[in-house]
Amino acid sequence: MTDAPTPPRIGPNDILRFVLEIFAIVTLGTWGFTRWTLPLPGVIIGIGAPLLAIVLWGLFRSPRAVFHIDVFGRALVEIAVFGAAALAWWDMGQPIVAAVFALVATVSGVVNGRKELA
Repeated sequence: MTDAPTPPRIGPNDILRFVLEIFAIVTLGTWGFTRWTLPLPGVIIGIGAPLLAIVLWGLFRSPRAVFHIDVFGRALVEIAVFGAAALAWWDMGQPIVAAVFALVATVSGVVNGRKELA
């Protein structure tokens, strides 16, 4: 009799990281549509910025990433996506949201990085 594979454990930080990813993608879309003139380049940036973030995340950072890179490469992709979202909030005139998002994303990233390196 074979043992069924155990499902991966999903902890509170994993849920927080998923919420941060969604928040970053929505932020980049909001930034593109609100900070750039419509219809062009606002529509292109409003769709392109979150799409680029999704593609980068899917290729390098997701649990089922297409390209498997080391933990430091994955951290750079995460910093790029979350950093772009924090800078977008700063550019939209919301420095408190930018700072809180950056702080929460950094703490979550450090906790996740320590787990990946263990």
